[in-house]
Amino acid sequence: MIVMKFGGTSVQDAEAIDRVCSVVKSRISKKPVVVLSAISKATDTLIQSAELAAGGKLREAKDKISKLKDRHIKISSELLKDENSLRELKEKLTEHFSDINDLLKGISLLSELSPKIQARVVSYGELLSTLIASYAMKEKGVNSVLLDSRDFIITDSNYLKGEPQIDEITVRAQVNIPEHLKKGFVPVIQGFISRTKHGAQSVLGRGGSDYTASLAGMALNAKAIEIWTDVDGILTADPNKVEGTKIISKISFEEAAELAYFGAKILHPLTIQPAVEKNIPVWIKNSHSPEAEGTLILNSAGENEGEVKSIACKENVIVINIFSMRMLNSYGFLKKIFEVFDKHKTSVDLITTSEVNVSVTLDNDEYLEEIKSELSEFAKINVETDKSLVCIVGSNIRNTKGISGKIFGVLTDYNITMISQGSSLINVSFVVDKGNLNDVLQKLHNTFFKD
Repeated sequence: MIVMKFGGTSVQDAEAIDRVCSVVKSRISKKPVVVLSAISKATDTLIQSAELAAGGKLREAKDKISKLKDRHIKISSELLKDENSLRELKEKLTEHFSDINDLLKGISLLSELSPKIQARVVSYGELLSTLIASYAMKEKGVNSVLLDSRDFIITDSNYLKGEPQIDEITVRAQVNIPEHLKKGFVPVIQGFISRTKHGAQSVLGRGGSDYTASLAGMALNAKAIEIWTDVDGILTADPNKVEGTKIISKISFEEAAELAYFGAKILHPLTIQPAVEKNIPVWIKNSHSPEAEGTLILNSAGENEGEVKSIACKENVIVINIFSMRMLNSYGFLKKIFEVFDKHKTSVDLITTSEVNVSVTLDNDEYLEEIKSELSEFAKINVETDKSLVCIVGSNIRNTKGISGKIFGVLTDYNITMISQGSSLINVSFVVDKGNLNDVLQKLHNTFFKD
């Protein structure tokens, strides 16, 4: 069997869901399990509505939900021709939206939006999309069965970013899903949503539908996991910033994880781990062009291809320079620094050190002032904004002599700081001024990928 996950843009309207039905139907012989995201922008609307209700703006919140309901009804009406099926589907959709409005009313009365209640509200996006898709598949000749992911995707008690309980997921998934496959059904399940060990609603965090697909594939020993999106695969760079990008036909799990972490938005980083553990191939495919080859992610993609696979970047990076003479010939100083970041739950991307200086990059400024204040108690602090981080990824980098000269030889006109080669030896990263980012990316891409 295989797991097929379709993202929000792949189910954004009736035409998109119709394509999903066709793609699934073409893979019936592979015994697919289908994982769906909410329709495009639905999760954002649900979050905004809940926040409005908590802020005393219940009417505005309900207006947003009314428009969201209209979108789902319109999609359903365009998909289904059978009047009885359409009537039944509309009734079920109306029940869901009635429940959403009841939740918003409760949030408004309490003037409070707790993580537990927010998880309940946002879960409806996937419940709605899978309900519609399951009806559409049946009308298109796919023998679908709608299952509830919350029966087998189990997490800890972090309601908005649940940590999956792998053993529990494996046991429950094997109880819930294989029997339907044996009977010739196509299980349709929700991405993103889950339940805690104690039965409360939870979610896996934004981008969690990829995670659901990977967890399901791991639990069911899938032959492959297919992530269907709106692009042809993983590219050699961001096409919005670089001209002449190309599809990467094959990439290793290690390389894909690096790219995901350093800004490649096509793949959720957590998708990688469950698949790696079971050595399950992951395909990135385009639901708009199912015939396109896509990108295959393997445990090891071999090192006989080019020295660089892709160039990723993060914009709006903050650099913190930490200087102290106390670092000289002392121990425990780095621990003291990173305890500050740990305290404020702020992750660090890039680190460079010398005898008396540590520089780090952050991709958010939520606790920047608090971090600066605490670091200033024992070191001199300098903060640089409007920076970008560039990351060049390729497993063959470790075997390529002169790679640094090749990279930086074409960037002599730019101010380059914080040069670092990852401990895995498959990436070279550095910081540039944000205003120079696109030029730097284009020069590097021309160097490694131009025919």
